[in-house]
Amino acid sequence: MATAAQQSTASAPDASRTFPEGFLWGFSTAAYQIEGAVAEDGRTPSIWDTYARTPGRVRNGDTGDIATDHYHRLHEDVALMAGLGVGAYRFSLAWPRVQPTGRGPASQKGLDFYRRLVDALLEKGIQPVATLYHWDLPQELEDAGGWPERATAERFAEYAALAADALGDRVKTWTTLNEPWCSAFLGYGSGVHAPGRTDPVAALRAAHHLNLAHGLAVQALRDRVADAECLVSLNIHHVRPLTGSDADADAARRIDALANRVFTGPMLRGAYPEDLLKDTAALTDWSYVHDGDLAQIHQPLDLLGVNYYTPTLVSRADGDGAHTSDGHGNSAHSPWPAADEVAFHQPPGDTTPMGWAVDPSGLYDLLRRMASDFPEVPLVITENGIASDDYADPSGQVNDPARIAYLRGHLAAVHRAVEDGADVRGYFLWSLLDNFEWAHGYSKRFGAVYVDYPTGTRIPKASARWYAEVARTGVLPGA
Repeated sequence: MATAAQQSTASAPDASRTFPEGFLWGFSTAAYQIEGAVAEDGRTPSIWDTYARTPGRVRNGDTGDIATDHYHRLHEDVALMAGLGVGAYRFSLAWPRVQPTGRGPASQKGLDFYRRLVDALLEKGIQPVATLYHWDLPQELEDAGGWPERATAERFAEYAALAADALGDRVKTWTTLNEPWCSAFLGYGSGVHAPGRTDPVAALRAAHHLNLAHGLAVQALRDRVADAECLVSLNIHHVRPLTGSDADADAARRIDALANRVFTGPMLRGAYPEDLLKDTAALTDWSYVHDGDLAQIHQPLDLLGVNYYTPTLVSRADGDGAHTSDGHGNSAHSPWPAADEVAFHQPPGDTTPMGWAVDPSGLYDLLRRMASDFPEVPLVITENGIASDDYADPSGQVNDPARIAYLRGHLAAVHRAVEDGADVRGYFLWSLLDNFEWAHGYSKRFGAVYVDYPTGTRIPKASARWYAEVARTGVLPGA
């Protein structure tokens, strides 16, 4: 099977809702959210194990100790995907399962799990897309300072090399980081994600060292996997100003710098944006950016992963009662350093159970922007989806019309972006399974497959069958 970056983007003739030949369809998951088995075969605690066990951090005191028990059910889950006909599976490796202390040799038992998973995927004709980091930093590295410290980036490069040595003969497509904005600014700024720290300078330091980790990991992967296809998955915020005023435009610019360009600047342009440095100058002098760092970070990428759920609506804060907490988790601490004068607003329209506005036009606009700003890098949607209030009816069926409507609207936006010139190579639905939804625990269901948590039983929802047909045919049906 061709990898995503090799696939054609030529549209089929006379098929306005047909995706390009070779467009890649898949599912995404994350290790801590599905694997369970947190103390088996040498795995040690991650920052999310610690955070989830801290009273008051996670709804209902839920943890990922069992999650969906994917560690023991991987063959069942791969068979589910094969039955749904998708071409790819984007999963993450748990760093503390692969390298329990975050340094030193790998755990062969931990790597064996991922070897079994990859072999099972390849046997079913499903392309493995491995993510090195989806937020589960080994707790031992956090105890040594975590992402605000340069050493963590250096340890990450060593971990990337271990993973590449073990799996690079079978895995060709590698994602370095998933949503480093969340790792840096929710983990170290607002504290609504692990490790739960609330220090704006630490958040900015973490952002830089995540950038550095990405660049070092790309180099490690390419040193060991000759045909490695490398990408990073960014939750690019589609930031809109509330009004046409200059003040609101400046608020949007400021948040765009903190949300997006703090990563795309170094990774794709080799420099931090001057306005970001100016905006944050009262907090930090950025002296932790050493000579040579930007060259290390600025590595050529085969793809840019885009994660999108909802747009971000901002204005200049003027004391009018606007929602000003942060736009992400309603923490008393903001994840936006040096942006206290920015107010966040609920975008208009329907919302999901997460409180997120349903707005496919934001995805279209975002893809068009990325294609314009970085035309040299093909795009792939590595996450998009919706939490809905799903349940199994007395007949054992799970009907989720809201998810089907959401997917139809967002896939239509992707198709329109492709027709208008965006080089989009694939789409990964978040998520394969209902799972541990971070600080929301098990209260939010994002899966195309329903999970009965007490028994672990999997039930494909109506949306899974709908998505399988789109993946099989490459055709998006009308409403």
